[in-house]
This record gives sequence, C-alpha cells and structure tokens, in this order.
Amino acid sequence: MSSDLWSFSLTTYARPGVEQACLQLQSAGINVCLLLCAAWLGRRGMACNEQRLQQLRRVAEPWDADVVQPLRALRTQWKAAAVQDAELDTLREQVKTLELEAERELLMRLERSAQSWPRDEATDLSAWLEGVAVHAPHLDRDALHQLRVAVSGT
Repeated sequence: MSSDLWSFSLTTYARPGVEQACLQLQSAGINVCLLLCAAWLGRRGMACNEQRLQQLRRVAEPWDADVVQPLRALRTQWKAAAVQDAELDTLREQVKTLELEAERELLMRLERSAQSWPRDEATDLSAWLEGVAVHAPHLDRDALHQLRVAVSGT
C-alpha cells in the first residue's frame, strides 16, 4: 500500500472499475478526493468518527468549491467546442492539467490534516466511505461497493 495519499490515489484510481465508480460517485455529489482520502485512512487503520469527518470536510469543501469545481466547469464547458477548435482543445488540456494539480493539492492538504491521527487503531474502511458519502442525495451504492472492493485489494 502506498504511504502517501497522492500515490495511493493514483494506484487506486488505476484499478479496474475504479475510475468509472469515482465518476458515478462524483456525479452523485461526492467529492472524490475526500472519498479517496477516506479510503486511504480506512486502509491505514485510522478510526472514523464524526469529528474527523468534519475536519476533513472543512479542509476539502472550500478548496473544492473555490478551485477544483471552477476548473472542472470550464473544462467541461469547452468539451464540445474543443472537438472543432485545436487551439481551444490545447487550452482545455491545460485547464485539465490545472484541475489535476488542484486535486493533488487538495489531497496533500487532507493528508496533512490527518497526519497526527494514530494508525492501526481500527479497521474502518466501510465507516470512512459511508461517512463521506452519507450526505449524497443520489448515492450509487454499487459504485461505492466497487471502490470498497478495489481498495480492500490494495
């Protein structure tokens, strides 16, 4: 298992079915960076509780709303037009790179937020994933299960 959250996220996201599951969960309103952090914490044996979930949300939500989401919206907005416009497609790829860097920064902030929490105190993978997903209005339980299975195998 990867020791840092960024490496863990890249490895997990590359597993079969995880990208699609994450995209489905993202469309259900779940912050995928927060979800990957939860999976990482669960695999590390960090106990899940409401205080920790709230701490992670306080880190993730402003950065996601102010940085990641605007970049994603711009990239998405340009998708159709970029097919016909090579220069716009180049700019769109640059925005995509910025979006990925913004997500990487968010993951690093989440990791720093949890760095002092003790490890190996519990096996709470499901509790972490469910805790992050609890407020999703249209949660795709199959996608969440897919992620849980992929993370359990890492």
